[in-house]
Amino acid sequence: MRIHRGGPAVAGIALCLGALVACNGSSGTSGGGEAAGPPTAGAASPGAGGGRSPASAQGDARSLDGKVIVIDPGHNGGNADHPSEINRQVKIGNGSKACDTTGTETRAGYTEHAFTWDVSKRLAGILKSRGAKVSLTRKDDKSVGPCVTERAALGNRLKADAALSIHADGASASGHGFHIIEPLSIGRNSEMVSGSAELGEALRNAYHEGTGIPYSNYLGKKAIDRRDDLGGLNMSTVPKVFIECGNMQNKGDADKLSSASFRQRIAESLAEGFQTYLG
Repeated sequence: MRIHRGGPAVAGIALCLGALVACNGSSGTSGGGEAAGPPTAGAASPGAGGGRSPASAQGDARSLDGKVIVIDPGHNGGNADHPSEINRQVKIGNGSKACDTTGTETRAGYTEHAFTWDVSKRLAGILKSRGAKVSLTRKDDKSVGPCVTERAALGNRLKADAALSIHADGASASGHGFHIIEPLSIGRNSEMVSGSAELGEALRNAYHEGTGIPYSNYLGKKAIDRRDDLGGLNMSTVPKVFIECGNMQNKGDADKLSSASFRQRIAESLAEGFQTYLG
């Protein structure tokens, strides 16, 4: 989720599509739209990247009936071409920040925005098969934004039971592993902090078990980091966390995140985390 090296940050107002797609975003210290022709969701390879195969791969348990979940695919494919829009400052509750950022990419050129879009679609499909009502914060991977405040606003409007912003980091190549970012209270979001911590723990445990990706060795404690500078968390009134699914600058992590079958495993693992939290 680190800002793309040398890449401008971009954002704009994205229109929300009915109850299924709406506006929301992320901001942070890492970065990453859709690469041409992203693979469609498919079955995960049984042993891809280690970890146990999540239960969701074995059947669709409709145990999330009526639960409202917002999935926020970080960044967007059009951000880099619209610097004035993406750099526009928005209020995040305790200061101001750029509307959105461009994200990072692997050394082979696989972008974070493409990764987050692909994983989010896969995850949405699994959650819907279990009866959840799922909304995405953007409708495609070629538009601009939406701003981080708009991304948070969607979950608030829908009174979501849980929300997740999906990212991949752009840290030093020596760093590897994943971490969850939970909110710190800035006052306006105080009522969602405890629920967010529970959501974060459920997602952390399920992701670690299902993917085999280790806890981050460069940030957070046991893969949990807490921040008060992210508009997507500061402006949320419903339980919400971010996940940095791995470090795109680390070859081992990048190889996993670039694999379609492993992205399916990621989606299945995250679905198990929602199952634990909401079930």
